[in-house]
Amino acid sequence: MRPVQGQATSTSSSAPRRAYTPRLGWAWLALCGALALHVTDEALTGFLSVYNPTVLALRSRLGWWPMPTFQFREWLAGLIAFVCVLFLFSPLFFSTGWPIRPLAWIFAALMALNGVGHTLGTIAGRSVASIHFSRPMPGFYSSPFLIAASLWTLLELRRTRSVKHTP
Repeated sequence: MRPVQGQATSTSSSAPRRAYTPRLGWAWLALCGALALHVTDEALTGFLSVYNPTVLALRSRLGWWPMPTFQFREWLAGLIAFVCVLFLFSPLFFSTGWPIRPLAWIFAALMALNGVGHTLGTIAGRSVASIHFSRPMPGFYSSPFLIAASLWTLLELRRTRSVKHTP
């Protein structure tokens, strides 16, 4: 007799089974890949030429703004390292994502907003009133991938929220 799908095939049914969430793992990999593509898009289209003046304009207007300005080499090296670390977390998401699921929710939501921001910036042709740029905004071409992968990750995080983590 064949075992029912999801049923243990060993003779010992009391052995704990490790939770497995492959769709969440693939969604996480897609989000990491979309971010890598987005960083490449920004680097090739001059993102810092919009970002740094925007930060400086916001600082002069508001008196304080929490975002730093960057030099290209440090910005790119930092983002490459960040994307590599995110890829290293991938095995966790194939087995529920604990203990970093809460951070994954926040990260995926921020990446969706990042993609939307590039899209809105392209429509407006500016970041703030004093900073105009030729359209499309740097980073725009990869934004649909970033938004789609973010939404997929959020959906999979929601779908697997009740999956129990077994160490």
